[in-house]
Amino acid sequence: MPKVVSFSPIPGSLVRNFFSQAALKYSLDVQVVTINKYDLPLIEKELSDADYVIGDYSFAIPITAEMVDSMQKVKLIQQPSTGYNHIDVEACARKGIPVSNIGGANAISVAEHSIALALILLKRMIYAHEKILEGVWTQGELMNLAGELYGKTWGIIGFGRIGRAVAVRVKALGGKVIYNDTRKLSDEEERKLDVSFREFPKLLSESDIISIHTPLTGKTAKMIGERELRLMKPSCVFLNPSRGELVDEQALALAVQEGWIAGAGVDVFSKEPPPPSHPLIVAAKEGAQIVLTPHIAGATNEARQRIIQVTIENITRVMLGQKPENVVNL
Repeated sequence: MPKVVSFSPIPGSLVRNFFSQAALKYSLDVQVVTINKYDLPLIEKELSDADYVIGDYSFAIPITAEMVDSMQKVKLIQQPSTGYNHIDVEACARKGIPVSNIGGANAISVAEHSIALALILLKRMIYAHEKILEGVWTQGELMNLAGELYGKTWGIIGFGRIGRAVAVRVKALGGKVIYNDTRKLSDEEERKLDVSFREFPKLLSESDIISIHTPLTGKTAKMIGERELRLMKPSCVFLNPSRGELVDEQALALAVQEGWIAGAGVDVFSKEPPPPSHPLIVAAKEGAQIVLTPHIAGATNEARQRIIQVTIENITRVMLGQKPENVVNL
């Protein structure tokens, strides 16, 4: 009986239920062991005879080289999220263990969240809401401040599944899309999507709205810092629904406070949950146009169902002797 060790906060009963469906369809019987706290001796014991591993989407339990060493027969580590920077993928590769993420299972959710953040910031909705609660009618003031997405240039950093899902929605709302990625699309692909490639500095300086959708790696850490923020328009809105470590958070807070850019929408933080002293929280409390959400861009009910389904299906695929999809390290 194949053994699956799950570090994910996804309830073990739900994981077992999804596997029971696969069991009925493919006559597979699976043992599921759920571990929800970092207890290295227990983890190494359970991993020693595990066949498959489901990672922790909250990143509270990392998968280290030491843990990989204890894996004697693991055939796949399936991460139930887009990000996988808490997994030592190089150690996994050295041992021949594929690591897969969820591909585009949460692309719709993240794309919608990005659009929502942009509209909230452009139309000053949080400010308007708070003023009404204070008994202040800001209609006249906001007539001169609120803006539209229509006709704006939206710059997308990282043009994978999520970036493309954002582009489709921006185009539907009448925006123009430019993008930057490590791989430039073909001319035919650009025409089909109605998007244009820009070198990184040009994207920063031309965009009215910028959203970042890249994985966190050694090369992308703090790729948005003071220099990059100062290249943006004073009217620009910056959105980060990807990874907190991609951005210099102190510089971003200062950029909004001092008017280098017009606003920021942030769903992710370098430390989660962020402390009350976090610069973005402090700046938002002091009135800077910053909208913060608790890492929920990709966590809608619908997206979570798709994520679990993709996770179980990929493990089942390998159980049936097929190659896993969305492998990130081999």
